[in-house]
Amino acid sequence: MIDDRIELDVSGMTCAACANRIERKLNKLDGVHATVNYATERAVILGTDKGRTPELIKAVENAGYGATEIKEGQPEADGYSDRVTMLRNRLLVAAVLTVPLGDMALTLALAPQLRFPGWQWLLIIGALPVVFWCAWPFHRAAWRNLRHGSTSMDTLVSLGVLSAFGWSVVTTIMGDTGTSYWLGYGTAPAGADTLYVEAAAAVTTFLLGGRYIEARSKRSARGVLSALANLAPKFVRVVRDGTEQVIPIAQLKVGERFAVRPGERIATDGRVVEGNSAIDTSAMTGESVPREVGAGDAVLGGTINATGALLVEAERVGAHTQLAQLAATAEQAQARKAAVQTLVDKVVAIFVPSVLGVAGVTLLAWLVLGGGPRAAFNAAVSVLVIACPCALGLATPTALMAGVGRGGQLGILIKGPEALEASGVIDTVVLDKTGTLTTGLMTVTGWRAYGGLGQDEALALAASLEHHSEHPIGAAIVRAATERALSLGEVTDVQALPGQGVTGRTSDGQPLLAGTPAMLTEHGIALPAGESANVLLARDGEVVAAFDVADTLKPSAAAAVARLKAMGLRTVLLTGDRLATAQAIADEVGADAVLAEVLPTDKAAAIATLQADGRRVAMVGDGINDAAALATANLGMAVVTGTDVAMKAADIILVRASLDAIPDSIALARRTLGTIRGNLVWAFAYNVAAIPVAAMGLLNPLIAGLAMSLSSVFVVTNSSRLRHFDPSKVR
Repeated sequence: MIDDRIELDVSGMTCAACANRIERKLNKLDGVHATVNYATERAVILGTDKGRTPELIKAVENAGYGATEIKEGQPEADGYSDRVTMLRNRLLVAAVLTVPLGDMALTLALAPQLRFPGWQWLLIIGALPVVFWCAWPFHRAAWRNLRHGSTSMDTLVSLGVLSAFGWSVVTTIMGDTGTSYWLGYGTAPAGADTLYVEAAAAVTTFLLGGRYIEARSKRSARGVLSALANLAPKFVRVVRDGTEQVIPIAQLKVGERFAVRPGERIATDGRVVEGNSAIDTSAMTGESVPREVGAGDAVLGGTINATGALLVEAERVGAHTQLAQLAATAEQAQARKAAVQTLVDKVVAIFVPSVLGVAGVTLLAWLVLGGGPRAAFNAAVSVLVIACPCALGLATPTALMAGVGRGGQLGILIKGPEALEASGVIDTVVLDKTGTLTTGLMTVTGWRAYGGLGQDEALALAASLEHHSEHPIGAAIVRAATERALSLGEVTDVQALPGQGVTGRTSDGQPLLAGTPAMLTEHGIALPAGESANVLLARDGEVVAAFDVADTLKPSAAAAVARLKAMGLRTVLLTGDRLATAQAIADEVGADAVLAEVLPTDKAAAIATLQADGRRVAMVGDGINDAAALATANLGMAVVTGTDVAMKAADIILVRASLDAIPDSIALARRTLGTIRGNLVWAFAYNVAAIPVAAMGLLNPLIAGLAMSLSSVFVVTNSSRLRHFDPSKVR
């Protein structure tokens, strides 16, 4: 049997090049399709079975990294916290030693009268812990790469730091008193070459600072991303043999009943058996108004019981709950790569060897052109340090993680980078009517009586007949009568006519017929002049009542459509209703166009027709009959009240009941895509501009290390801004 996916927790990655190397190793195995994400430190493998997990782990280890399988229900290893702590400790030591070391080196380099015998060696000894212990993560990664015949960003860092330190030792031993330049101009006094010791320590400190901030941001972003999964309670008050027992949630079975006290989280998906309460769903769906529930109402695991005590019967447990499925969807989103990230990965794979070549050419060029060993070395080391493309590796995954995490807080689940890319090109939003723009609950909006019957008498007669029908329209008529507290009469010989209506007889034998105008016409019954109702009631061959029955629009429908139009999007209503009915609804919500009388099987074709006309389409739907259309559209969006099939076919899942989630999701996706593009533009422009400057000798290693670290910090910080994105402010 082939499993859907195998997930591995990968340790030891320090840059995007590491992820690329592991990915290549895994994909060399027969039948394996692997994606490795540097930002989340995970490998997702498709197309193989669980029995090959040891082989997959071995392949990762052969690449020089560690891996463990992530199993369902297994507590997640807190590798991020360990890495953050490690980097923090090394950064503190580096900073404490580098600050006085830098002051001393600068003072003695520029003021020869203050020098004392062995001052260079004192600086070298002071830098030893920084260069070798604090910078050990860079050296270890570089050595691992060297053993496997490869390079990474750490190769550049390690070479730069060790070269700067080694050159300082060599010049101290040799007593070189050549001319030293500051930022490309001005000379330093003889002996100032030992300033490179301070540069090696400072570069290490700056790079550790960048890595520390990066690791903290990744841990925080991942924490937001997995927040949904953490909503699930660990224990449940199951009711067995009439008594409450507190048991681990994993032991709860479908069909068992459990108690939920005020203030507690509901353990799993189920249906209320006893009690009334208000349920706070804000943490899961983004809805701020609590939902009132009572006996028979469905409740979701992870939501909070706000007021009254409830007894709930479990309907779904474990990985089958809606909370678990939504959390898994959010986790999987960051594992898939955007097309732009695939291009970045290819660039990074060849970038490091290219930089090593540029550094070598820079060194030789300066020597050949007579620049001297000091200037040549300065330029070469600066190229090594400033060229580290960490920002390129972080540009896409950090923004994607922050965007998907923020979406989870807003009740929007972005299933992958394809949704982001599609959101940037769509110009048309097709909205399914029933269950999407409407509540899916039929309602009597008005009725008229004929033949001398009173209004209430006509409604009671129709409800007496429809009381025996299971059709939604019949239920709407019965509900209207119940709301007016009308008494229902006895009706016999009730027979449903699928797609048409229902027939029966009153207690005194008069034939009754309720149905469409077409049905009454087929039975030879004359219709009232000018009557446009969609449901008519006839008694003894004569129309006695006409009912307007319609699906109720959701309160947020018009506002959501208005926001979509304000974003420059064309809105289209898609429905199987007659054109006149559909146009009335479209006018009410403000849709630009209508596709009416579309059969469920033709919805996908309708989307394809729009695409053939040059439209790039987002489809919003909720039912099984929407699945094909969702998959056909450039961007598929499914409301969470829909079926599992619809959600699997969609690119974005809307958890919130409010239709404001539709424009919110598009705004968030566009902002996330814009952040990724901005990150990439900055990262590419930085490297393209910085390497020539360093090669020309206009930067020393200290400034180069600071600039490289700031580039990565900029990308991470820019991505983190998505965590505070407010879609209501987007117009």
